[in-house]
Amino acid sequence: TTEIYTLSLHDALPIYKRVIATDEAPKAIGPYSQAIEINNSLYLAGQIGLDPSTGQLVDGGIEEQTDRVMKNLEAVLNAAGYGFDNVVQTQVFVSDLNNYKAMNNVYAKYFSDAPPARAAVQAVLPRGALVEIMMVAEKD
Repeated sequence: TTEIYTLSLHDALPIYKRVIATDEAPKAIGPYSQAIEINNSLYLAGQIGLDPSTGQLVDGGIEEQTDRVMKNLEAVLNAAGYGFDNVVQTQVFVSDLNNYKAMNNVYAKYFSDAPPARAAVQAVLPRGALVEIMMVAEKD
């Protein structure tokens, strides 16, 4: 389901805001949207390794969860008409920095020649997740 809003900012050019939601990614587990598009910028909420069909964390370790996170993010990107080539920035949260290398090996498979800018930090994550990733994407 996609809802479209039009806002005005000091009588300047209109700002188009669109809420992005898809059943191909886990439903939001709080008061937030899967993504918000403002004009040609897409802001994706963080995703953890939830299977969209069960709402549960996928079995396995950091590699399996990272792969599921990236598939969830891809579903949201696609629902908005974007792809990984449009991603310009990511923020990666891992529950243990000792898992950084394994997470990075999976993450790298989703980006081609020009990977986005990125920050990675250790954090306590919801539902005992091992990794959470959020993104920003831009269209020309």
